[in-house]
Amino acid sequence: MDNRIGEMDVFVQAAELQSFSAAGRKLRLSPSAVSKLVTRLEDRLGTRLLVRTTRALKLTPEGEIYLERSRRILADIEETERAVSAGGTTVARGRLRVSTSVAFGVRYIVPLVPDFLKLYPEVDLDLALSDGIIDIVGERADIAIRSGALRDSSLKARKLLESRRVIVASPAYLKRQGIPESPGDLDHHNCLTFSFRMASEEWPFRDPENGGRFSRPVFGNLETNNGPTARSLCLAGLGLARVGQFHVQPDIDAGTLVPILETYNPGDIELIHAVYPGHEHLAARIRAFIDFLVKNIHEDHRHSPVTGQR
Repeated sequence: MDNRIGEMDVFVQAAELQSFSAAGRKLRLSPSAVSKLVTRLEDRLGTRLLVRTTRALKLTPEGEIYLERSRRILADIEETERAVSAGGTTVARGRLRVSTSVAFGVRYIVPLVPDFLKLYPEVDLDLALSDGIIDIVGERADIAIRSGALRDSSLKARKLLESRRVIVASPAYLKRQGIPESPGDLDHHNCLTFSFRMASEEWPFRDPENGGRFSRPVFGNLETNNGPTARSLCLAGLGLARVGQFHVQPDIDAGTLVPILETYNPGDIELIHAVYPGHEHLAARIRAFIDFLVKNIHEDHRHSPVTGQR
């Protein structure tokens, strides 16, 4: 193996295991040999990649960059060799890191995981559900599921879903507080809002008579940072919430949540994409997962008004 590739492999193992001893055991090298190889790599690059402490190894900012690039290079080499040895057929395998929002992950990704892993048994899936916006390169994710506008032009993207937004409440809440007939009636209702938006949240509406758009501020006694929590609070009868229809369509179908003010719904769409670093040769595991999502996530309500509307 080329010395540079060998050093790169040793560095990746030491960085991931945070220990020269653990890396040595995995690679069947002595800890001192691992340390010398990493030091030789650092000397050649002219920068420190790992900070040695008494407890563990810590990556420097330069080490973070080198680790991320090294993983991809080593994965590409391994995949290329396997493709050649298999007569040109590339098999999806290896560790796949996927980051998604809680709402989308619970509603769509998690139910599909068993079928995906059955179809691709050599893929090790690392699925992280969080409503924070991650740096896909910095966090070393292979794929991130994002909603809204895409800003990072260095990333490739494939659309997975588009969903209308809808205001919903439970039948028990509406029986207790009354059904809003116009946006102005929301002044007398408990509107659940999201903490990741502006403190004074406004909901958009459409004038059914002239088609004009307008917004009204809404107020309530609770904020949350994700759609599933807003859905649960609505089901518990706490108030109204404006969420992506994909969050609540099963509840609307079951009659446990009721859409309101649909006449005033502006029809704004929430776009959801799978984004990934752009490479000339996309790893088979990444391509397989994205293709699987595109095939199995169905947009059965992308533009349709909800049923049972009020």
